[in-house]
Parts: sequence; C-alpha cells; structure tokens
Amino acid sequence: MIGGRYALVIATISAVVAASSGCATNDSTSDISEATSDSRSITVDAPAGVVEGVASDTGSEFLGIPYAQAPIGDLRWQPPVPAAPWDGVRDATEFGPTCAQAAKGGADAIDNEDCLSLNVYTPSGESTEPRPVMFWIHGGGFTSGSGDQYDGSALAETNDLVVVTINYRLGFLGFLDVPGMTGGERNFGLLDQQAAMRWTRDNIAAFGGDPNRVTIFGSSAGGHSVCAHLASPSAVGLFQGAIIQSGGCPSHSRDEAMTDGKNFAAESGCADIDAVISCLRTKTGEQLTAASAKFSGILTGPLPIAGTPELPVPPSDAVRSGNFNNIPILIGSTRNETRSWAKPFADANKQMYEMEIRKEFGPNADEVLARYPYDSYPSTNAATYALGDVWTDSGVFYGLGGCQDRELARRISEYQPQTYSYRFDGENTPLDDAADLIVGSAHSSEKPYLWPSEKTEAFTDDKRELSHDMMRYWGAFAANSDPNVAGQAPWTATSNGSVMSLHGNDSGVISDAQFTEDHHCDLWDRIEYPWLTYNPAP
Repeated sequence: MIGGRYALVIATISAVVAASSGCATNDSTSDISEATSDSRSITVDAPAGVVEGVASDTGSEFLGIPYAQAPIGDLRWQPPVPAAPWDGVRDATEFGPTCAQAAKGGADAIDNEDCLSLNVYTPSGESTEPRPVMFWIHGGGFTSGSGDQYDGSALAETNDLVVVTINYRLGFLGFLDVPGMTGGERNFGLLDQQAAMRWTRDNIAAFGGDPNRVTIFGSSAGGHSVCAHLASPSAVGLFQGAIIQSGGCPSHSRDEAMTDGKNFAAESGCADIDAVISCLRTKTGEQLTAASAKFSGILTGPLPIAGTPELPVPPSDAVRSGNFNNIPILIGSTRNETRSWAKPFADANKQMYEMEIRKEFGPNADEVLARYPYDSYPSTNAATYALGDVWTDSGVFYGLGGCQDRELARRISEYQPQTYSYRFDGENTPLDDAADLIVGSAHSSEKPYLWPSEKTEAFTDDKRELSHDMMRYWGAFAANSDPNVAGQAPWTATSNGSVMSLHGNDSGVISDAQFTEDHHCDLWDRIEYPWLTYNPAP
C-alpha cells in the first residue's frame, strides 16, 4: 500500500510536484472515479475491464492486473496470448504472483507460471492533459526479480506521470531453445514485455496516461531488454523513449541458445533429442525450477536470442548499424559498475590476480597490468578493487560500464541526436555491506535513488537531494525527451562529448577527456578483447 511508506521522500518533493509538471488543474481526462468510503478505494473503467485499486494523498495504485493469459499447458513456450476481458470489478489491491525462478541469495525457489501481470501507479491531483508514462522492466540476469520490488508511487508523484511495472517469464521459461519447438519465436520473456507494452498502449489512457508518450526503462537485464526492444521489429511504435541503466546489448546466437537449452533439458531428465520438447512439457514447474540452477549466472545465464522473428539480428549489430527503433535515449552506468562482482577475489594474492588478468586479456595483459598494478590498491581486498576497476573500465561484462558504455552511447548518438549519457557517482550507497570493502557506486546502486523505499529512508540530506534530482531528470526525459530540469545542473547531449556525473550537490557534466582519464579509455579503446563467457572465480 502507498500510505506512509515514503514519508521522507514525499516530504521532500511535495512542494515541487506542481512546478515539475506544469499541468495540474481541476479537470481530468482520465476515467478514474474515487469511492467515498473510508477504505479510499478507487476504480478505473479500462478497455480490459474495471479494476479497483487504492488511493492515498500521494497517488493511487492498481496491482496485479493480468496482461496475458497464464502461459501454462499448451501455452508454455509460446508467445503470450492477451488476457481476456473480465466481467464485473477486478480487485487490484495486491501484487500478482512472481514468475518462476530458482532459489537465489537465500530466497526460496518459485515455481509459479501464472504470473503475467502488471502494476499501475498514478499521481494525486488531476490533469487536463494525458500524463507521460514510464514503463519499468526489472533486472535480475533474466533469471530472477519481479515488478513488485519497485513501488512507482514516489516517481509518479514527483513528476506527475504514470508508472507501470511488470512481471515477465524468466530463465528456462522465458529464453529457451531446444529441438522440436514449434514456431520461430524464442524470446518469450521479451515477447511478454511487448505484450505488456501493448496492454499499456490500449489501456493506459483510462488511468490518465498518454499512450503516445511511453518511455521504457530498465536496469541490468532490464537495460539489456530495452536495447533488445530497440532492435526488435515487433516493438516498433510501442514506446517513444528509452532509458538503459547499467545495461548493454548482449545476445546469444541460436546455436549458443540451443547448446544451453540441451544442457538444461538433460538436467531436467529430457536428454532424448527426438523427444526433448514433449518431455519438457510433461514436467511440473517445480521439477523444471529445480533443474534450472545451472541455467543462470552473471555471464553464463540466458540472454535474448538473436536470429528470431522478434529479434532478427543481434541488438549490438542493430544499434551500431543504425538499424534500430530510432527514438530519444538516455543511457548510463555506475562509476564502480562491477566491483561487487569481484568479491570472490577478496583473498586473492598478487599472483592470482595477475593470472586472472592474463587469462582474460591474453596478449594485452602486460598493458592492462601496467595500468592496474596490484600494489597500487589497498592491501585489504586488493584484487577485488583491482579487478573491479579493470572489469568496469573495459566493459568485459557484456559492455557494462566504463569505456564500452560510452562507446555504445556515442554510436547511438550518431543516429539519434537526443541521446543523453550519465555516470552514477553516488558513493557509499545502501549496497555497502562490509566495513572492509567499499563497493561504492556498484551495479544497481542507482536504483534506490529512483525507487525510494523503506531501505532508503535513512538517506542523508545529500542523498535525498540526489534521489529527488534523479527522479526529476528521469521524469523530464519521459515528458520531453530531454532530461533538463529548471533549477538543476544542465545536461548536454552525448554528441557534445560530455557525460552527466550524478553525484549529490555537485552533479554536473564532465568532459570526454575527464571520462577517458577516469576509466583509462585510451587503453581500452585501442586494444581488442572479447566479452567474458565465464563467471570468474579465484
């Protein structure tokens, strides 16, 4: 529920909400009607059916709305089928079930397959014009996560816009290619996302949203998904802006996906090539989930599959050739993108560190070691800090961070002048979890600033201000295809050779030369090296 969860954030932003939107009035174009009972229920009559959510002084939320039929039985490993309209009033006060995923990080496995639902958050007040829409795609390596982890009420209220979060099929259910599968589609998770976009296009006006001003955004695998949709012909016209947070444009070929699929099938007890798909269809969700532990990993898990109708060419090729959905784009990553993933090397000595560098960079290893010498890092966790810098600056983790992220933004800006780059530099974020290792602005550390929750209520004033500024920047981009906001540091386009450094009170653009120095891009832009295809471990 909304009430009281974000008191600190709402107290900070309440005075500027009207100014940030410039469109709050006494009339409304939405079909929202508020009940007069003490429960503060609120109903929306949308084309999909009537839903009843909950309202508060800071907005309304409508949860667990199905956008597609349950992908079970004959619909397992098939493109999503739109949900049938319902009769009567549908309760929308609780989140829908999380999609199936293996146990991870101490959390229990989930075997539910009936999970294709979305959540809508609207701001308080009324508007004479339809509001912009921000459509969030969660991350989690395409194997974990859910839409209910992200409450859109603060983002909606800060910017006077509508926020949508979704669930989509993950892992073995969302990205599988095995012998015997019918049809050409394989990216069922991406197709789920597009089905949710179509639901948004067809229904969001009833919630006060503008179906012609939808910005999709996501972090990590969600950012990868955004890039995939830029390259997808079946996504054309479903969104008008895109934000890629700590994501790149990786994909698997059909051959790579088939190899992974066969390995998963064998793990599931379906090794007979002539009967793989029929065998897999007899398995329960629990059985498949139990067999999916190896169908995961930062660098060994599933990815969008290129060579399919929905993704004909690898997204990286599409973007770099200019053959993509050419819309305004905001893109960036964090200053210490991959440091936290180097924690397994905390006790690695100098020899072990140098062996890993030689394994990863081969003939270029000496140059890399000269730029990132082990002895230049703190004696405690030296290899973690060193590898974190190497991996971030080089972008060997699917292009995440540093110089490859900048190169991707540059390529996009050659075709799209409304491209804006950022680097999140917020230090000592809530992700810091050990006194002897400062992960800094690591992967996903920007998310608590855009999605305030109980976890971020302990923010200092500086962090709270950064959170407010970032929400305003993101909202301005969704509304105007330009992140600039009056009273905040100006943000110039990528084509000007600058990157916005998001860093509390002193946020501002940094020059291309400064970015190059910070990440040793003179080295990484010059040498050739592949992305990693294994999860490094000491």
